[in-house]
Amino acid sequence: MRVETNDRVIKRNRQIAQYSFFVSMGVWLSSMLVTFPGILGDRADTGAFSILEVGLTFALPFALVLALFAIHMTNLWIREPRPEQAIREGLKGVSKKSVLYHYYHSPAKHVLIAPQGVFVLIVRWQQGLIEVDGDKWRQKRSLAARIGGAFRLDNVGDPINESKRAINYLERVLEPIAPDVDVQAIVVLTDPRAELDETDSTLPIVYADEKNKRSLKNYLRNHPDKNNDFPLTPEQITAFEEATLPSTAS
Repeated sequence: MRVETNDRVIKRNRQIAQYSFFVSMGVWLSSMLVTFPGILGDRADTGAFSILEVGLTFALPFALVLALFAIHMTNLWIREPRPEQAIREGLKGVSKKSVLYHYYHSPAKHVLIAPQGVFVLIVRWQQGLIEVDGDKWRQKRSLAARIGGAFRLDNVGDPINESKRAINYLERVLEPIAPDVDVQAIVVLTDPRAELDETDSTLPIVYADEKNKRSLKNYLRNHPDKNNDFPLTPEQITAFEEATLPSTAS
């Protein structure tokens, strides 16, 4: 299997996560130094820092939002195994003709072209119990954990709408190249500690971990179209990459 990964996007977002954290911590520490009496000496009679104190007071909500954003970005781009790592490891040994793309086709962040078809892989990295009832997804959490997750943007979200956006995007890109190709979506759980309580899910749900009986690799091995012709010709794959991968565009 050939893997194409947009390392520039990974590096940029990892830096954003790190810078956001340090800036938010810098604002908090500056606020403590300026507002707590005695840290910078006695200034009760001078009022020397009054303007700075007011400014930092108003900056604290911004620092809180930035810290939550940093946590969210850390979960997505620094926390290991990262999605592209887990998927790549889980697909070791699949057909050499397959091609896996990471972060070139947003909102289709992970795209797999294999003998079984063309797939967008919708990743969920959360651990714990995930309940799925048809199109409805939710994590089994306490109220406090759900509120915290909402602020940190790390709830399980809506994989159904995400898959629809990803499929629509990829179909538009492929329309002039391979108009008859059917794009399918698979939800991939990258944390082996995730537990699934599923009732009539409208999307296939698998684990990235190849040791799991419900792994992505096993799903592809048992796919009804595994013996069909490859969905795209080499020429179509080249055209697709020329249209979407900066490194191959002429």
